[in-house]
Amino acid sequence: MKKFIQISTKPGFLKYNGGLLFRKISKNKFEFKTKIKKIHLNRAKNVHGGYICSIIDAGSGTAAHSCINGKSCVTISLDVKFISPSKLNDVINGYVTISKKTNSLVFLSCMLKSKKKIIASSTGIWKILNYKVSGSGYGG
Repeated sequence: MKKFIQISTKPGFLKYNGGLLFRKISKNKFEFKTKIKKIHLNRAKNVHGGYICSIIDAGSGTAAHSCINGKSCVTISLDVKFISPSKLNDVINGYVTISKKTNSLVFLSCMLKSKKKIIASSTGIWKILNYKVSGSGYGG
């Protein structure tokens, strides 16, 4: 199994918010992870739903990108279900499965877990664009 690599290497939202580690498990399966910091919490001291959506979008988008030969892709839809809370210092792992790939779309699902409990689940569709991205931060 490949090692995790940091995909948040360029200045931007995810790098500022702690980054995201990513690895390929198999042709259609990927994993990402992050550790929860104080800046990720809402007023109730649970991980903010916006942060959950952000890491799902970034991790799933990286999985979509890695299975389309380096072409660029963008999120068309992302349906997130929040299952249970996560707290400070938790490590959240995301498991992405590519369910279908066409010439123009990637369909996938993602499950977030921490300490053997499901935090959130999602399904999404990514649009494949007709150009490659240079320096995407993921070596495939």
